[in-house]
Amino acid sequence: MRLTTKGRFAVTAMVDLAMRGGKAPVTLAAISERQKISLSYLEQLFGKLRRNRIVESVRGPGGGYYLARPGSKISIAEIVVAVDEPLDATKCGGKGNCDGENQQCITHDLWMGLNAKIYSYLEEISLQQLVDSNSNRNPDLPQVMLQKIIKPSTVSA
Repeated sequence: MRLTTKGRFAVTAMVDLAMRGGKAPVTLAAISERQKISLSYLEQLFGKLRRNRIVESVRGPGGGYYLARPGSKISIAEIVVAVDEPLDATKCGGKGNCDGENQQCITHDLWMGLNAKIYSYLEEISLQQLVDSNSNRNPDLPQVMLQKIIKPSTVSA
């Protein structure tokens, strides 16, 4: 299973918006130029994000988009789901009919468990955490301090 460009672009654009927003709305044209994402594609994605109340828009000159709530209150899973990105490793779309009507394949529960882990992981990471991790790499952007909850995995021998 892999995340498609729809989910990746939505998260990338939202991080860009969160890093540069706050003082004034951010235009999709500016995000498009910085992130090398098609403007028309961003318009589609931000329409879905707006309908899901993740971003708000301002029309007219000086208009653009801004976060509908603080980045610490927006999970990466919420962004991905808002743009209709399926987080599903099953071949049946989670319906349980992999091998015919009402018949699961022998690995159905494995893939459903993976779906739950992926969603849980993305739900634990906030947009603000991504902003913070990227602000450390770009000294031209304001630093935002937030305690991180991402913990490194430990491997036992």
